[in-house]
Amino acid sequence: MKFQKIPAIKSSEITEQSIFENRRQLIKLAMVSTVGLLVPTPSMAKIYSKIPSGKQSVNLETTDFKDVSNYTNYYEFTTNKQDATHLAKNLKTDPWSVTVEGEVEKKGTFFLEDILKNNALEERIYRFRCVEAWSMVVPWIGFSLADFIKQFKPTSKAKFVEFTTLYDPEIMIGQKTKVLDWPYVEALRMDEAMNPLTFMATGMYDDALPNQNGAPLRLIVPWKYGFKSIKAIVKIRFTEKMPVTAWNKMAKKEYGFFANVNPEVSHPRWSQKRERILGASIFTPKRTTEMFNGYGEQVAGLYSNMDLKTFY
Repeated sequence: MKFQKIPAIKSSEITEQSIFENRRQLIKLAMVSTVGLLVPTPSMAKIYSKIPSGKQSVNLETTDFKDVSNYTNYYEFTTNKQDATHLAKNLKTDPWSVTVEGEVEKKGTFFLEDILKNNALEERIYRFRCVEAWSMVVPWIGFSLADFIKQFKPTSKAKFVEFTTLYDPEIMIGQKTKVLDWPYVEALRMDEAMNPLTFMATGMYDDALPNQNGAPLRLIVPWKYGFKSIKAIVKIRFTEKMPVTAWNKMAKKEYGFFANVNPEVSHPRWSQKRERILGASIFTPKRTTEMFNGYGEQVAGLYSNMDLKTFY
């Protein structure tokens, strides 16, 4: 997969001086809106539209917003991929706190807004248009997970980072079922977490992240299957041992810990060699599934000594 280079900026597109001088305040306002609103306002969309593109912008057509926002795997609410859009509206995302624990120097429970302010994370927000689960291309907005992690100063014992979703069965009614062992847990190896492609999303399509898409804080790992993209994160734990993750615990033979896209390893119930773009007609030919979802050049080295048919 090739990445398109960011073109030179035309003189007509240069930001006016008055806007540039107020950039810091605009970004702060965008972050407050991200963590504090369920329905984005037009002014907020205008703020997000000024956020720059990241270096990794794929050269594929962007998936329609309606498809991405109305077709979600959010089992905390429902196993139906369409109903989470309505069921998630009652989730309150302001205030939102994240607990950090384990093998780190800086532990505790922090408000998300304060975390973003530390190390000027609110000024490192950028747009990352990437291929994601189910063969869709989404313009996410957020920041590097590596930048997020560094402020907590992991120790040398931190080999894995574990993420946990909010547990609130009264709002997340899917948690009243036995589909998974709640709360939802996912994890990465530290070198995966620190890779430049690994991303924490707070918005998408020039707006705040919708509730059904994981507001206010969601993990994005573009070379892995979608079940790694844990939503509504409330706890991050650094550990020396590989954590037990939700889908791997539920069906170990179907969902491996690493979850790398590998078309040569079929799911026990279906082939993964070809895929259809989300929102495309059933008459649209499927495309060939790419190794590591097309990001092999950036991430293959992480698994150079591993048999990816065993460590799936």
